[in-house]
Amino acid sequence: MLFNSHEFILAFLPATLLAFFIVARASELAARVVLLGASFFFYAWWSVEYGLLIVATIVMNYGFGRALQHLASNRSQNARHLLIVALAVNLGLLGYYKYRNFFIENLGAALGFDWSLAPLVLPLAISFHTFQQIAYLVDSYRQKVEQPTLFSYALFVLFFPQLIAGPIVHHWQLLPQLHSRRMYRFDAESFAAGLTYFVLGLSKKVLLADPLSSVADPIFDAAVAAPPTATEAATATLAYTFGLYFDFSGYSDMAVGLALMFGVRLPYNFNSPYRAASIIDFWRRWHMTLSHWLRDYLYIPLGGSRHGPVRRHVNLMITMLLGGLWHGAAWSFMLWGALHGAFLIVNHAWNGLAARFAAAGRPIALPQPVAWGLTFGGVALAWIFFRSPSLEHALAMLNGLVGSNGLHSERLASAIGAGKGITLALAAGIALLMPNTQQLIDGVGRSRRMPHLRWSPGRVWSTALAALFMLAFTQMSAVREFVYFQF
Repeated sequence: MLFNSHEFILAFLPATLLAFFIVARASELAARVVLLGASFFFYAWWSVEYGLLIVATIVMNYGFGRALQHLASNRSQNARHLLIVALAVNLGLLGYYKYRNFFIENLGAALGFDWSLAPLVLPLAISFHTFQQIAYLVDSYRQKVEQPTLFSYALFVLFFPQLIAGPIVHHWQLLPQLHSRRMYRFDAESFAAGLTYFVLGLSKKVLLADPLSSVADPIFDAAVAAPPTATEAATATLAYTFGLYFDFSGYSDMAVGLALMFGVRLPYNFNSPYRAASIIDFWRRWHMTLSHWLRDYLYIPLGGSRHGPVRRHVNLMITMLLGGLWHGAAWSFMLWGALHGAFLIVNHAWNGLAARFAAAGRPIALPQPVAWGLTFGGVALAWIFFRSPSLEHALAMLNGLVGSNGLHSERLASAIGAGKGITLALAAGIALLMPNTQQLIDGVGRSRRMPHLRWSPGRVWSTALAALFMLAFTQMSAVREFVYFQF
């Protein structure tokens, strides 16, 4: 079930909210049962079979977690062995569904045989809930978990606002809130803030991301058959760059908003990433919960920056390669990860050089516009590999960018039109100049820019949000999946 679907907005969400808060008046436990049942229904709406699969992983990992903490608290050597087994089972399950065909096809190509398997339908959100449960297992091994009941653990994993595409939530962020009395007492201000997040996120998806994808998709998908000109390739790249941001940050805003309606705070996932003036800063702002997960459960365990710059650079590249592979079973995702790994290595090397010059009394620094331009250009260039259906398509897009197929074609005018050109300009202006949603609603990290836009549950904002919702709702006739649903 999609957040941007009629059945979710008109039926599932109001029914779940009403049932939850009515039942919560009598019993908090019964309200949790309602929420768990609704969350399972939300997932199983797509596939009952895979709904049972996620239940099986929950039961399995709950047992692993309790055993790990018990063994670790007794300083048993078997704790480490059990952790390896638990991680291998989870990663093996993820690998079977997500990477089986990729591995078989590439092994066949390397060995010279043709062995193709029927494609598997990827279980919804398997990458997200696998990472969430791996974090629980590792923290159980580290004795950082106050072990919940099986029921609470199941609700932690299945809680529907964050289930499909994040944010990636840790046990210590969500489990205490599921037992807080605040969650079971309807709070009008929290609900209003959540509704604001939801409407803004829906508007990002429907009014910005979807029109931009209709510009980018035809050019990317036809790049081999109809090589793009420079203006076509540049327009498609920019449309995808901003469209992806508004698609995924829109989903994340809707998830934060839905949780707030239930009195639960989820972590923010985006913080105006396209304003970053370095790749390091970009990854502090883009898909922040994944960045933190990769740092805490991969980069630091590999050694982080503790063993000198060369080892740090190796660890960065490994982390980003695996981060790219997490996104999908394709070489294009690996190349996307490799590019960001290389960008991060260059960024760290430049910072080290700048520090040495500063220590010698000769400070060097790139002008802010130049630093921003290099960062944004590098990120947009890497998105070409992320979006392209194949490496052949990516190379065709790169050839187009450098003008190999000419500078301009009349095809661009028919593909973009005046309306979508305005949408692209509007999206760029919002992403680069406007306060983001958490700055607008919560005032978090708020700059002095446009202070009069700060949200408040009053008549002006209510009227504006109602109009925005109605505008977005009228554009939902052709419902598009969120980009990260495929991960």
